[in-house]
Amino acid sequence: MNIPNQITISRILLIPVFMVFLLVDFGWGSFALLGADIPLSHFIAAMIFIVAAATDWLDGYYARRYNMVTNMGKFLDPLADKLLITAAFVGLVGLDMFPAWAAVVILSREFAVTGLRLVASGSGEVIAASIWGKWKTVSQIVAAAALLLHNVIFELASIPFDTVMIYIAVILTLYSGIDYFVKNKHVLTESQ
Repeated sequence: MNIPNQITISRILLIPVFMVFLLVDFGWGSFALLGADIPLSHFIAAMIFIVAAATDWLDGYYARRYNMVTNMGKFLDPLADKLLITAAFVGLVGLDMFPAWAAVVILSREFAVTGLRLVASGSGEVIAASIWGKWKTVSQIVAAAALLLHNVIFELASIPFDTVMIYIAVILTLYSGIDYFVKNKHVLTESQ
């Protein structure tokens, strides 16, 4: 297994650690940061989430730079993204910090595109991430990070940055899902 794929697997392995800090009340209290009151465990979860999300860029950069792009990486990388985002949004819904309707839209798209990729793989085709899929992932990561940090960056200005990012993430999620299906409709028509 090459280094980019090992980095991707490290992202998957960070997910349970992230979830523990997000969901378990350790009783560590909270602290004020730029006007926002953040539970220490949520701050730690946010840092783990951000590090895990950054490995998405790192593994892709390393794979392209050193010509280590593999079909396994093309499959594992989007899967790791989906697992990380799913864990974050499901955890945030459970904490009543993320709207359930947005989580359903986002997760439905993720399952649909994963299904499309599985059908394509049955005929030996690999559907790599599109530019819209990458922007979708970035918007979801920014939305989740803003929520995990209790909107700390814009709390002083009273700008609901986290709410704006939720809507941007939902819009990009829907658009990128439609884009995948339009560009790869042959996968479904040829599989009948």
